Amino acid sequence: MDTHPFAVNRPSRMARPEFVQVFGGVYEHSPWIAEAVWDLGSGPDTGAARDTAEGIHEAFRTVVDRAGREKQLALLRAHPDLAGRLAIAGELTAVSNAEQAGADLGNCTPDEFEEFRSLNGAYMDKFGFPFILAVRGFHRTEILEIFRERVNNDPETEFATALEQVHRIALLRLRDIE
Repeated sequence: MDTHPFAVNRPSRMARPEFVQVFGGVYEHSPWIAEAVWDLGSGPDTGAARDTAEGIHEAFRTVVDRAGREKQLALLRAHPDLAGRLAIAGELTAVSNAEQAGADLGNCTPDEFEEFRSLNGAYMDKFGFPFILAVRGFHRTEILEIFRERVNNDPETEFATALEQVHRIALLRLRDIE
């Protein structure tokens, strides 16, 4: 896949507050990750190595992967349910709302909505965090199929899968930044 250079928001040219403002929402409700990435070295000393979505994503991934299980679990828990109560109440972040809308989750039939509600509950009860999928490129019917399969995973497999999906979401969001 091609690299996405930042045309406007180049990490190597940013001060810490600007960096956190621009990149703090890449991981859902977790600006601490952007702060830690900056602390790893995202300013002028890093040059162009981190001036692409893919380059800075490696730093973000490193921070999350080294954060430990409790922080990773908190990160997973920061994500909203798909087609869940926050979406219905209009309380998703703008980027989450756009991602879910792009997957046509706002147009669920009553049966689909009920299945999402039921799966969200069963998943949360089993794993202790919401079902997470980088929904871009999927339609709600495909998402339901994936959901039905993943709810049957064992906890360790699903934790790793959810974390990988969080990284995928972050990379897609980074590629949207100019």
